[in-house]
Amino acid sequence: MPCMGVFEIACLTIALGLFFNFSNGFHDASNIVTTIVSSRSMSIQRALVMTALLVFLGSLLLGTAVASTIGQGIVDMNVLTIRGIIAAVCAAIAWNLFTWFIALPSSSSHALIGGLIGAAVQTSGLGAIEGKSVLAVFAVIFASPLLGFAGAYGLTRMNIRIFRHMHPTVANAILKRLHICSAAMLALSHGTNDAQKAMGLITVSLVVLNRMDPVIMDRFQAHMEAGSFTVPFWVVLACSLALSLGMLTGGKRIIRTMGTRLFKIKPVHGFGAMLSTALVVYLCSVFGFPVSTTHIASSGIVGGGSAQRLSIVRWGLTREILLAWIITIPASSGLAYLLSLAMRAFF
Repeated sequence: MPCMGVFEIACLTIALGLFFNFSNGFHDASNIVTTIVSSRSMSIQRALVMTALLVFLGSLLLGTAVASTIGQGIVDMNVLTIRGIIAAVCAAIAWNLFTWFIALPSSSSHALIGGLIGAAVQTSGLGAIEGKSVLAVFAVIFASPLLGFAGAYGLTRMNIRIFRHMHPTVANAILKRLHICSAAMLALSHGTNDAQKAMGLITVSLVVLNRMDPVIMDRFQAHMEAGSFTVPFWVVLACSLALSLGMLTGGKRIIRTMGTRLFKIKPVHGFGAMLSTALVVYLCSVFGFPVSTTHIASSGIVGGGSAQRLSIVRWGLTREILLAWIITIPASSGLAYLLSLAMRAFF
């Protein structure tokens, strides 16, 4: 039995879920802000304010399909434990903070998915994993950055041809406006995908805790049916605010990595990269797939640069980012497994 009451555990889990979204926001602001700042289409403060507002609207208004996947499609909800949920979100937060500290773009989504898998294996065994659903999620996770790269490459090549005979000053002015529009589209898409991960996490914790004490849990979601998964509006609102507030902090360390060290980004690169990323992230969100905006945006930036000339991209740094992508899921999974073991005395 846990040494804390159900009400206290619920408050702790909600607080951790919201802090995960906040850390996701300041970690992932670079996905949207990098190109419009580096190409001098907007100042960093204006870009962050625009991004935070549109991320909030996207997460508030564009559905909860991704939340359902996080809550029900990674681990069997019937065997999921509150200890596993807490260990998973703590591992994801720790990974976010570590990669932010070393200024390396990585995926909050992958960290959370890895954390859920590692914690579930420790508490309930391999049988707790929703095999078919997880395989489908992994397939989309690995395919989406390739789509981002290909889309950005094609769009940038097309834009180079369209604007090649135009005066550079006029072309740049048009591309900057298009770039800002595509970044706004990405902010909406990012909101609807990324905010929902904490929504799913908090909602499934309410379901698990409702099995322990339905009377107390009525304070958080009245008349919750046993085993049902419905995201309460207050969870949607709180997660949307947490992600947006995190965005306002900016993640400037990672912005510098993506915006200045990969190559010198111009509006023609940024427009293609942002538009491609926005479309891929939105389509994945519609079908309920939790994907990494970080990975797709990074691939889009590299695709936009490659469209002009392969040699302008710093491929050494690209390999470092790729390595971070590869190790995020196993690292967060292992960390969650160990945290779950350590928490046995408390939950």
